[in-house]
Amino acid sequence: MTTMTAPVLDSHCDTPSQILRLRNIALDSDHSQVDLPKLKKGGVDASFFALYVPASMDSDSGFEYACRLYDGVADAVARNPEALAFAFSAEDILRNMERGLFSVCLGLENGEPLASAPSRLEDFYGKGVRYVTLCHSRDNSLCDSCAQGTTWHGLSPFGREMVRRMNSFGMMVDVSHISDEAFYDVLRVSSKPVVATHSCCRALARHPRNMTDAMIRDLASEGGVIQINFYPVFLDDGFRSVLHASGLEEKGESVENAFIARPWDESARSAWYKVLDELSALPRPSYKRIVDHIDHVVNLVGIDHVGLGSDFDGICVTPQGLDSVASFSLILEELSRRGYSQSDISKISGGNFLRVWAGNC
Repeated sequence: MTTMTAPVLDSHCDTPSQILRLRNIALDSDHSQVDLPKLKKGGVDASFFALYVPASMDSDSGFEYACRLYDGVADAVARNPEALAFAFSAEDILRNMERGLFSVCLGLENGEPLASAPSRLEDFYGKGVRYVTLCHSRDNSLCDSCAQGTTWHGLSPFGREMVRRMNSFGMMVDVSHISDEAFYDVLRVSSKPVVATHSCCRALARHPRNMTDAMIRDLASEGGVIQINFYPVFLDDGFRSVLHASGLEEKGESVENAFIARPWDESARSAWYKVLDELSALPRPSYKRIVDHIDHVVNLVGIDHVGLGSDFDGICVTPQGLDSVASFSLILEELSRRGYSQSDISKISGGNFLRVWAGNC
């Protein structure tokens, strides 16, 4: 575990989907991006495990699926008490660190399960969910997605209600994946600082999932934080072109859809691993590009509004040199090489996110 004054925290990974379908998190798997041996090697103290609900699911099926994901995570924690513990607050993370335990925090990715029963928000909070990513790859009942953005032109009336309810009992609002219009609606409605748990800078890569300089400034002015995503497409426009030319993006999507739609068997596993190997053979931007995005945020708004949200186990390809969480410490080493102080690195590695989390409580 780290000896830094703040924990090393990853604000977004999709490991619950992997736990449900593929593997035992306690074992070191060749194709996993997150498991216990890799977390220990990478020096990560805490991660937000996302209960990711695909945009293709309606509210009720999405709720059932999210609960299955939660049950899988809870089972993994119960089976590994010597290594894992839930954390429902920043203080829990620090207590777990003292005990030598990795902290499993929870987020809900895609708020659609709330639509048919708003009281489910309290249900998720009771399970330990501490942020909701409002939507994913399609517009939903809460807001528009950056991938579509034509339904509400921002937040829906229901989405505004949910943001206020999240504020009322200390659940963070996550603006990753939402449209630019929805982002500004969130800033207008929320009485608490908001987070972008896994996003990058549009000035460095023009993908609509990324945030403009104006958005980053406005997020920071309200006390929020952007957590830099590790997906090469969001880090570098050149790789976006490489991936498109390879044809592997569409192939990977079809294999992933099969992963979600039916029980995972050995043939599906082999097909998925083959795609991952083909993707990793592409020329990829270096992990140092992550630090370029951090530099950009720091130059825009200062050291207090940036952190790390890998999207591991939810991305099918990683930056060169950072194939899994086992290499997480390389980012902190690169920050040091670029002249960041120990205090600055502690803020980026977890302190900034924990400040926003505490500010929501």
